[in-house]
Amino acid sequence: MAGAIDVGIVMGSASDWTAMQAASNILDELGIAHECKVLSAHRSPHAVVDWVEDASKRGAKVFIAGAGMAAALPGVVAALTHLPVLGVPLDGSALQGLDALLAIVQMPKGIPVGTLAIGKHGALNAALLAASILSLSDAKVRERLLAYRAAQTQQVLDNADPTKQSK
Repeated sequence: MAGAIDVGIVMGSASDWTAMQAASNILDELGIAHECKVLSAHRSPHAVVDWVEDASKRGAKVFIAGAGMAAALPGVVAALTHLPVLGVPLDGSALQGLDALLAIVQMPKGIPVGTLAIGKHGALNAALLAASILSLSDAKVRERLLAYRAAQTQQVLDNADPTKQSK
């Protein structure tokens, strides 16, 4: 059994790491304990069950699940836990992630999955949303999240004059 975590990140394929690494990077930046796994709802369903149960026992409070195409993984994770599940549709098909977006956003009633944008931006926002959820009960996470957001605001204000931007 690995160590305690606050967030579990799972993706259906190793190729999904290109986008999902953005979530891990933000959680690292915010000092939030997490782990990342590649597990498939279709090719390794029993391993998904075992991992969700194990992560929950180790303190996971939020799950981020990225998947492309049929995008079953976020729904499977949500079916296995009462904890928040944030779904990230990934671009892994000829439909450029639209199929995954529609699959995740159309979860049947009773098994909710919060759905984010397609790809890297969705993964990054999933991590920030996970941090927001954790900040409700963790003052240290709240402080780091507020500092992150203040830095974003300052960056915009520091570059508010487009005529002074480098060309």
